[in-house]
Amino acid sequence: MNIPSIARAVGAAIAFAIGVPASAHGGTETVTPNFQHAIPNVPGKSLTAVVVDYPPGAASPAHKHAGTAFIYAYVVSGEVESQVDDRPKRIYRAGESFFEEPGAVHRISRNASETKPAKLLAVFVTDSNDQALTTPIK
Repeated sequence: MNIPSIARAVGAAIAFAIGVPASAHGGTETVTPNFQHAIPNVPGKSLTAVVVDYPPGAASPAHKHAGTAFIYAYVVSGEVESQVDDRPKRIYRAGESFFEEPGAVHRISRNASETKPAKLLAVFVTDSNDQALTTPIK
C-alpha cells in the first residue's frame, strides 16, 4: 500500500469516527478504527472495520454511509436496536449480525439497554477512494 492509499485509509477511518456525532439519553457512542486494508484481488476496493461502543442509552443519529459501502455489522456484546431503510426495527443480541446494502439509510442505531453497554463491529467494503464513510441525515 502506498502513502496516498494509507492517507486515504486513515482519513476514511477518522471521517467515520468523527463524522457521526452521537446523541443519546445517557451518553454518546465511541467509534474506534480497528482495521483498514486494500483488497488485493479486488482492485479499487478496501475493507475497513470499526468498533462502535454504546454506553447505556447511547444512540447514533440517522445516517447513511458511502454510496459504495456494503456493511456487515456484528454485535459483540449487549443489545443493539437497528433499523435500515424501511425494514422493521429489530434488536440484535450478542452474536447476531445484519448488513446494509450500498445507499441504505440507517434510521435507528442505538443501545437497546438503558443500564448495560453494547458493542458492535462494523465491517465496510468500499471503493478505496471514498472519503467519508458516514454522513448524518438531517
